[in-house]
Amino acid sequence: MSADRQGDVSKESKPESVLLRPLGTAAAPGQELVCVFGTGDMGRSLGLRLLQSGYAVVYGSRRPHSCGPLPQGAQPTGHEEAARSAALVFICVHREHYDFLETLAPQLKKKVLVDVSNNLKKNLYPEANAEYLQRLIPGAHVVKAFNTLSAWALQNGPSDANRQVYLCGNSDEGKQAVAEVATKLGFTVLDKGSLSAARELEDFPLQLFPEWRMPLRVAVGLTASFFFYLLIRDIIYAYVDQGKDVSFRIMVSLANKVFPIVSLIMLSLCYVPGVIAAFLQLYRGTKYRRFPDWLDRWMLCRKQLGLVALAFAFLHVLYTLIIPIRYYVRFRLSASTISQIKENRTSVFDTTLAWRADSYYSMGILGFGLFLLLGITSLPSVSNALSWREFSFVQSKLGYLTVFFCTFHTYLYGWDRFLQPYGYKWYTPPAYLLSLVVPSLLIVLKLLLLLPCVNRSLMRIRQGWERNDAEDGSARVLLT
Repeated sequence: MSADRQGDVSKESKPESVLLRPLGTAAAPGQELVCVFGTGDMGRSLGLRLLQSGYAVVYGSRRPHSCGPLPQGAQPTGHEEAARSAALVFICVHREHYDFLETLAPQLKKKVLVDVSNNLKKNLYPEANAEYLQRLIPGAHVVKAFNTLSAWALQNGPSDANRQVYLCGNSDEGKQAVAEVATKLGFTVLDKGSLSAARELEDFPLQLFPEWRMPLRVAVGLTASFFFYLLIRDIIYAYVDQGKDVSFRIMVSLANKVFPIVSLIMLSLCYVPGVIAAFLQLYRGTKYRRFPDWLDRWMLCRKQLGLVALAFAFLHVLYTLIIPIRYYVRFRLSASTISQIKENRTSVFDTTLAWRADSYYSMGILGFGLFLLLGITSLPSVSNALSWREFSFVQSKLGYLTVFFCTFHTYLYGWDRFLQPYGYKWYTPPAYLLSLVVPSLLIVLKLLLLLPCVNRSLMRIRQGWERNDAEDGSARVLLT
């Protein structure tokens, strides 16, 4: 096909959707041509995903005949010819290589340019990459998009990776064209507004665990607090009051007390915001008022809180498994056995103690098993295979059951120790008692919400009923 004929086709077609007429060959009916500048990991992965979604892809390269392996079905060509052939162009090159685009300004005029670039650190340049690209080619419609996705996410599709594509731009037509492509690729689109939001999008991939900051801070705070609390009660107290050096217990015994305490508290903190939200709705008599910002942030990081709690539970299990092989434990057992032989006495079997020990271990195993199930179902590949009702049943119903088993496990561990004066060293309560405050309060509040009169009112509110509903002429009592 001649260049003149190509120009005629471009004029007749919509700027954001050009039928493929690749350099000397005919395209499949209905295929749209998309151009990709850049043959690196991102460019190749994006081209592959576009081909799998039914698009025809042409690559613009400065070395079209030696640009490395490309997805099967894609066509490499020079920059100028590629820019001329498609109305939608993906710019998959780094900002420092944008200079060549300025020479292609006539070919890129009125085209949609999708900038997918990111920087190595924040505030590296005075303006966003997309804004710089728009300044280089003022006649084009620049849209910032796809930069929050990795090459791996594009290759594997949205089912196993991030499903959202953020975009921004000054041209509504350009954003619509990019949104259609993203939707066809299987992603959901979130429009962030004008091109001035490009810097925010470019900074987004540079954030290090933004959703994990609060859970990690809580974990570090709880771990440090209980570590020093137990250090004072178990190690320093023994040295000051009894003259014993038991500092060796820091590495295993002390750690194996801290880990389950932190795990139980953080597991409970996953469900506390839901209970608070329920009582707020009951108090307000409506579900249409926003929760406080602190509660919103708390609810958004519940998954991370749970996974960190699961990690601490894993550590508790591992530390417990090594107890029989510790030198201290083996020494105590052998010393006790030898002492009984010398004194010619036998310990009496205590059935109550046996029941308590077996129940303690059983509750711990059941709680940890359910905890593992909660962690597995929170994985995207598993949660995507569940319906909302199934996911809610596991994370809510089984979640509260997990809290109950783990709390009961801790109560069995303590048994009647809270009644013994020797447990209150320097008038401080045992650490396990402190760990039971949050989960016990959570269970009590949840039981209150399960009362028929309370639960009925809460369900009505969540179905849209409001206490001051205009259809009801008289004031309604919330708990009836």
